[in-house]
Amino acid sequence: MRKIILLSFLSLGLNSAFAQSAPYWQQHADYKMEVSMDVKNYQYKGKQELVYTNNSPDTLRKVFYHLYPNAFQPGSEMDARLHFIKDPDGRMVNKVKTADGKEVKQSRIETLKPNEIGYLKIANFKQDGVSAQTRVSNTVLEVTLPKPILPNSKTTFTLDFDGQVPVQIRRSGRNNSEGVELSMSQWYPKLAEFDFEGWHADPYIAREFHGVWGNFDVKITIDKEYTIGGSGYLQDKNSIGHGYEDAGVTVVYPKKTKTLTWHFIAPNVHDFTWAADKEYTHDIVKGPNDVDLHFFYKNNEKTTANWKQLEPLMVKVMDYYNHRVGAYPYKQYSFIQGGDGGMEYAMCTLMLGNGTLEGILGTATHELGHSWFQHILASNESKHPWMDEGFTTYIEDSALNELKGDKKETNPFKGTYAAYYSLVNSGKEQPQTTHGDRYDENRPYSISSYVKGCIFLAQLEYVIGKENLDATLKRYYSDFKFKHPTPNDIKRTAERVSGAELDWYLVDWAQTTNTIDYGIKDVADNAGKTTITLERIGRMPMPIDLKVDYTDGTSETFYIPLRMMNFIKPNPNPNEKRTVVDDWAWAMSNYSFTIDKNKTAIKKITIDPSGLMADVKPANNVFEVK
Repeated sequence: MRKIILLSFLSLGLNSAFAQSAPYWQQHADYKMEVSMDVKNYQYKGKQELVYTNNSPDTLRKVFYHLYPNAFQPGSEMDARLHFIKDPDGRMVNKVKTADGKEVKQSRIETLKPNEIGYLKIANFKQDGVSAQTRVSNTVLEVTLPKPILPNSKTTFTLDFDGQVPVQIRRSGRNNSEGVELSMSQWYPKLAEFDFEGWHADPYIAREFHGVWGNFDVKITIDKEYTIGGSGYLQDKNSIGHGYEDAGVTVVYPKKTKTLTWHFIAPNVHDFTWAADKEYTHDIVKGPNDVDLHFFYKNNEKTTANWKQLEPLMVKVMDYYNHRVGAYPYKQYSFIQGGDGGMEYAMCTLMLGNGTLEGILGTATHELGHSWFQHILASNESKHPWMDEGFTTYIEDSALNELKGDKKETNPFKGTYAAYYSLVNSGKEQPQTTHGDRYDENRPYSISSYVKGCIFLAQLEYVIGKENLDATLKRYYSDFKFKHPTPNDIKRTAERVSGAELDWYLVDWAQTTNTIDYGIKDVADNAGKTTITLERIGRMPMPIDLKVDYTDGTSETFYIPLRMMNFIKPNPNPNEKRTVVDDWAWAMSNYSFTIDKNKTAIKKITIDPSGLMADVKPANNVFEVK
C-alpha cells in the first residue's frame, strides 16, 4: 500500500509539473458563413463551414456550440433567472400590477409569442462529410463526433441553420428601444472554447462570453435599402455603396435589384457581429495610424448633432489608448447605434445613441476600450469579468480625464472607490473568483466586475508605482495580445516589470473578500522625538505611504515596505523627502517607528495621501492637531 501511495504521489507530482511547464496553446476556428435575412418576418437561413484546428494535447471526441438566440424563449434558463434574481435587469422585465394592486416585475421573455422569440435550429451537421450525432440543450449544442480530432490536427464541420431574431430584450434583437431594426450579435452557431481548463460551453443566462480565435468570411444577403455596419472589412464596397464607396465613386444598382449580398472578412477575431437599419447615417473619420472609424446612427436631428461631435473625440480616445496600452491592430472600428446599452464586439460596438453627448461619449469610450481588454486581450469574460470590464473601466476613466485638459483630476477614480466601499458595507460582496452567472444579485456583480476590477489597476499604481504600472500595461498587451490571458498573467507581468512579489495582491483582492483597513493607533512623545504606531485592522496587507505635515509648512513622507513583497517602491513624489523605514510583516498587527521631530512640531499625519489604497474605513487614516 505504501508503495502504491508513493507511486501515486510521484505520478501526481509529475502531472502537476507537466501542467505547469506545458507550453501555451489555443484552438483556432475559421468560419465561412452565408446567410439570407427575411426582413418581413425577421427569420434567416444560413450555411456554415468551420475549419477547426486542435492545437491542444487532447483527443477530442465531442465539440460544443453556443446557440444564443434560444435563450429568448419562455422557460429558458435566462427566463428562469429573471424570475428568481432579486434585482433583475430593468431592460429585461416589465412592471405589472397583480390582481391585488401590487406592482411586480415580469420577465419580458415569459410573454414572448412564437413570432417574437429567438431560435437557432441546426440541421445536416457533418464532420469531414460524415453525419454527426447532435443534441440540443437550450442554448448549447453537443456534437458527438464520428471521428476523434487528434492533437495538432484539423477537421471541417458543416451545418445548415435557421434562425429567428427575437424582439430586442438583451443585446441582440429586432426593433430596439431607439428603433434600430436589427442588432445581430450572438446570432450564429458559435463553437465553444476549449482551453487548458477544458470546455467552456456555458449556457447563455445573460452574462458575457469566451470565444475561439480565428478568421471570419461572412456573406449577408438583405434588402438593398438596409445599411450594415459590423465586424470585418467590406470586400465589395464600390458595388455596395451605403457610405462605404471610395471618394468619387457613384454606385448604381441594376433596376431589378431587390437585395444586396454584403461580403465581410474579419481576420484574427473571436466573434462576428452586425447591425442593419434603413435609416442609418454612415460617416467615416480617419483615426490614428490610418484606422477608419465608422459611425452608424439613426438619421434624426438630435442624434446627428451629438454623433457629429462624438467623432473627433473618439479619434483622441483611440490615440490615447494606443499610447497607454498598445497600437490598435486592425484598420477599422465601427460605432453602431443598436443593442440595449453598450456592448463590445470584434472591431465594433453596438450602443444606444439617443442620449446626451456626455452619455454617448462615456459609452463609446468604454466600448472602444474593450477592443484592448477583451477583443485583443481575450480573457474569459464569464469566469473573470473583472479583467475585461474592470481594466476597460480603468482606461476609460483615464481617457475621459485626459480629455478634460487643464481641468483633469489628480485622482479620477474617487467615485469608483466610493462604489466599492458601498458594496463592502452592504455585506453582499462575493469574491471575484465567482462565475459571472453565480452572483446572487446583479448589483454586486456589476461593482465587482467594473469597479473592483478597475481598482485592481488603480491600486496597483499605489503598490508598485506609476511608471511600473504603465510599463505593466504595455508589457501585458505585448505579451498576451491575440491570446487568452488569465488573472495570473497580469500578476506575473507586473512582477516581471517591477521585481515585486505580488501573489498576495492577486489572492487577497481577487480571490477573497478580505478588505484593507489600516489606522493611526497612537502618536506619542519619545524623549524629544515622536513615535507613530499604526495598526492593521483588515485582513488584506499593504505597503504604507505615510505623509507628515509640520507646523512650519514643510512635509516629508515615510514608506513602510510590505515584507512579503520584497520590494521598495520608487518615490512617487521625487521632489518631496522620503524615508524608507523597516518593513512590516503581515502577522504583526501593530507597527511603530520614530521620527526625529517633537510631537508639537506635527500638524497632520496621513496614511496614503494619494487616495489610491482602498482602505474601507479611511476615517482613522488621519491624525490632525486642531
